[in-house]
Amino acid sequence: MITILGPTASGKTALAACLAYDLDGEVISADSRQVYRGMDIGTGKDLNDYLVKGKRVPVHLVDIVDPGYEYNVFEYQQDFRKVYAEVSGRGKTPILCGGSGMYLEAILKGYDLKKIESNSTLKEDLIQKTDEELKEILHTLRTTHNTTDLIDRKRIIKAIEIATISDSKEKDQSVVPAFKAILIGILFERETLRNRITERLNKRLQNGMIEEVKALLDKGLTAGQLKFYGLEYRYITQFLEKEVDYDSMFRLLNTAIHQFAKRQMTWFRKMERNGFTIHWIDGTLDLEKKTELVKALMDHS
Repeated sequence: MITILGPTASGKTALAACLAYDLDGEVISADSRQVYRGMDIGTGKDLNDYLVKGKRVPVHLVDIVDPGYEYNVFEYQQDFRKVYAEVSGRGKTPILCGGSGMYLEAILKGYDLKKIESNSTLKEDLIQKTDEELKEILHTLRTTHNTTDLIDRKRIIKAIEIATISDSKEKDQSVVPAFKAILIGILFERETLRNRITERLNKRLQNGMIEEVKALLDKGLTAGQLKFYGLEYRYITQFLEKEVDYDSMFRLLNTAIHQFAKRQMTWFRKMERNGFTIHWIDGTLDLEKKTELVKALMDHS
């Protein structure tokens, strides 16, 4: 299976779609927020990228749950396995594409995940603790957790529940992959990527991202629910709730996305240290050249 990964704003979707077109394949998204319907601009679905030379390239695991639902990596792993079997069963080439490191690793390493049942006693105890106490508890648990857990109190509590159950069952997250995968990473110089992020943010704000968040609030989602999804939804909700002005919103959001991209690259470097081979290609190359490079790598793998 081909896997296209990279930080936000690196052009993963366009490359995956072009490869799918050339290889008679279909894209399987590995993005923790693109699963939500109606969250299009803020999650960067870039649906127009799936239209290649007049043909719509199929994409899976996008728009599969309603906003407000707390989709998780266990559910993603189950959904991925079904889609992968269906796509490959039709003789198509599955192309995994995304930047959510934990979602990618859950598939590529074959995490032995268990469905998490809520522990009401544990949750009630955790609710009484301060944010700092919760963070300290999470740090003491040995199960690896996503750094974004530390941004939101609700996520911290959920992460502790998951880690506690995982530790008690002595879960092994290093299962041998069930299939061979070639990993392609898109790489930009840091300053170039920063400029791409800022430029893209400006365009999205001009093209309806604020209106998208307002529409979600108008449909009944609470400010707290939207803030749960982080980044664009957190800061734009704060702007709409008049907690910050527009300039502050833009500055804070822009900085947060830059930090997010840095965390993504840290995760990918950790994957390399843990034995994954990622073939990095120059992000400044045109799409046709990138596609040819990937196909050449496949021929030699």
